[in-house]
Amino acid sequence: MKVRNSIRSLKNQPGSQVVRRRGRTYVINKQNPRLKARQG
Repeated sequence: MKVRNSIRSLKNQPGSQVVRRRGRTYVINKQNPRLKARQG
């Protein structure tokens, strides 16, 4: 699955994780909960 550039840039933030759930790609961040993204 191609990952959008906006998700790629969020992935580089400190404390963020890329998670795949139910065929969707999420970015979650425990340190800064505002940094969330979803694709798919």
